[in-house]
Parts: sequence; structure tokens; C-alpha cells
Amino acid sequence: DGSQTPAIFLNGFQRTVLSIGAAAVALTNPARHDMVATLGETTGYRALVRIHEQMLADEEGRLVLQEKPRISSASVDLPGLRVLPEGTLGRCYTDFLDHNKVTPDSRASVLFVDDAELRYVMQRYREVHDLFHSVLGMPTNMLGEVAVKWVEAMQTGLPMCAGAALFGPLRFKPKQRSKYVTKYLPWAVKVGREAKPLMNLYYEKRWGQQVSELRKELNIVPFV
Repeated sequence: DGSQTPAIFLNGFQRTVLSIGAAAVALTNPARHDMVATLGETTGYRALVRIHEQMLADEEGRLVLQEKPRISSASVDLPGLRVLPEGTLGRCYTDFLDHNKVTPDSRASVLFVDDAELRYVMQRYREVHDLFHSVLGMPTNMLGEVAVKWVEAMQTGLPMCAGAALFGPLRFKPKQRSKYVTKYLPWAVKVGREAKPLMNLYYEKRWGQQVSELRKELNIVPFV
């Protein structure tokens, strides 16, 4: 169900101080996922409002907001998804989880978004991030993560995503930077501009759909 952890309310000064502190830690140590998550919450209000409006305007997105599904090992039949045919969304998703040795339960609860509806939108974004990777066909290496962040930034407007997309490449080695500039960045910008919003999808109702068909439906050009 859509049950959530209660929010921690912050005044304007507290929110600013927390944002600055989280940004400083996140930029110097991107592995601090707790600070990256905090930064996303304290700076993302306007973007969350836009995402919420975008979902409300879409039939499938509206259903997600109404039913508020959660993605976790308790709510999703992962063993069942693992035996789906090759190429289906559910199979690609569990293959992704198994390959990267992660679970749907690794996403932190949202704490610093006061509005319950917007808090769910942020929680949903976190829980479908790995599905974005699956749909886009991007790995979790630095190049793949930055490409996904570009798509997310362009589709959601979340400052956290924009920051990761802009500052992530600063850590690239020369060979990575060359691949990024010639292949990953142009592809990510094209997808970000032209694809239908990934946040609108009710993924749980599409487990059996072929990812290739889903990409065509969403106007996602496969990465080559």
C-alpha cells in the first residue's frame, strides 16, 4: 500500500542549512547515498509539484497516485518475475537486481517532504529508479548512472538529478569522457527530450510486457 514514514518538518532556515550540508557531503562523496537522498528532498519541492501535476494529467499516472503502489520485496513477487520470459520488464528488472546484488528494499524512506502526496511522488521516484535503468537499458557504472540522471533531470526537473548529471562527469577518466561526449550524452538528451514521462508508468501492471515494445510505446531510442 502507500503507507509512508512520517515526515520530519523543517522551517526555512533548517531546510537551507540541511540542503547546504547535504550538498557539500554529496559532492565530495557521492557514495553517501543518505546525503544525496536528503539533498533531493530538501531542494525538490517545485519539481515534485510538477511531477505530481504531470502524473495527474495522465490516465496511467493518475491511477498510480490513486492506488499508491509500493515496490518492495514484500509487495512484488520477485521469484515470479524471475521466471517470466526473456525480454519482459519483470525479467529484465529482476536480472538487473540480481546482477547488481541489490533489492527493492534498499531505497531510503522520504523524511523531509511535508506534503503527503509529494512525499509519495518522491518515494515512488526512488523505488522506480532501478526500473528506469531496466527500461533504458543502462548499467550502473558511472557512464550509465550519469546517462540515467540526464534523462531523470530533463523529465523530472529534480535539482538533485541535474546536479548529478552536471557534476558526475567531472570524475570520468579520459576514455570514459570520450564515450560520454560522443555516445551517452547525446542519447540521454534525446531520450530526455522525446520520451514519454517514465514516472507516469504503472510498472506493476506491465511486468509481462516486452521491454522492446515498451520502449517503442515510450518513444525511447535504444542505446547502441
